[in-house]
Amino acid sequence: MAPIPKMMKAVQIEKTGGVEVLQYKDLPVPSPKENEVLVKNDYIGVNYIDTYFRTGLYPNPKPMILGREASGKIAASGTSVSPSLSLADGDDVVYMSTSTYAQYTAVPADKVMKIPDGVSSSDACAAFLQGLTALTLVEETYKVQSGDWVLVLSATGGVGGWLCQILRAKGAKTIGTVGSEDKVDIAKEQGADLVVIDRPGQGDVLQTVKTCTNGEGVAAVFDGVGKDTFDRSLECVARKGTVASFGNASGAVEPFLISKLSAKNAKVARPTLNNYIYTRDEFEHYSNKLWEMMVNDKFSVRIHEIYPLKDVARAHTDIESRKTMGKLLLKP
Repeated sequence: MAPIPKMMKAVQIEKTGGVEVLQYKDLPVPSPKENEVLVKNDYIGVNYIDTYFRTGLYPNPKPMILGREASGKIAASGTSVSPSLSLADGDDVVYMSTSTYAQYTAVPADKVMKIPDGVSSSDACAAFLQGLTALTLVEETYKVQSGDWVLVLSATGGVGGWLCQILRAKGAKTIGTVGSEDKVDIAKEQGADLVVIDRPGQGDVLQTVKTCTNGEGVAAVFDGVGKDTFDRSLECVARKGTVASFGNASGAVEPFLISKLSAKNAKVARPTLNNYIYTRDEFEHYSNKLWEMMVNDKFSVRIHEIYPLKDVARAHTDIESRKTMGKLLLKP
């Protein structure tokens, strides 16, 4: 590989706010510490959680480089990287860590996975965080069974698209919601059996659920929208069903009385991916399942757009519009 430079381009914020706080600037290239590798990033994932850190919904010390995932090549290794990880300089890898909106990122080695043959660097980055999120939701938050009716909100979004594909493979029956007519066919292609346009005057999600399930409700709701849809998700879920509230696209869910769940003996979960892949064994298990789906089962990877890193403000504007379909990537 080429020599490692002293400076790099990165996107940093020094205060919270709108897209105007995103600073594309020169910063020093980090040096990998003990048990870390330095990755030269090829592609950087844009996730809705990045906007939470930018706006202050999730507090974090400043200044900070945004970003939670990327793919690229190992440029250097720190001391004491475990040989059991089988990582070497020049390896094509994908990872989840912080400070990825940059040309280089120092990453804990145990958070890095090699990209297998048959998977491109762009597809690995596009699939990793959202594919693993979807996998753990249907395996851990609610163990989906063949024949289950399931409601997926934002079915053409990054996680939603993966959920629809996985649910189809499991034999579940999926109701997906979308925000506009042009997303209906895409949601069906991804695996949704029924698609509802979730806009006033265009579709009634609750009535559709009742009709499809003979009034019983769905076994699980996967809700990444948050505040605007949480109460309706509780209405849609069946007796003994599960509402998985895993995102805040419309804002954080407001506090509610736990006795509200007793009407159906419903369960509510607020899962985060990191707690499902906390150990290296868990991380490898779900990563390998994801690679198998991509290589052997030919699951599709939908990329909305690849933006130059300097155009990060446009990428944030687009993802916050909730009009995108698939993964947004940055190219440093």
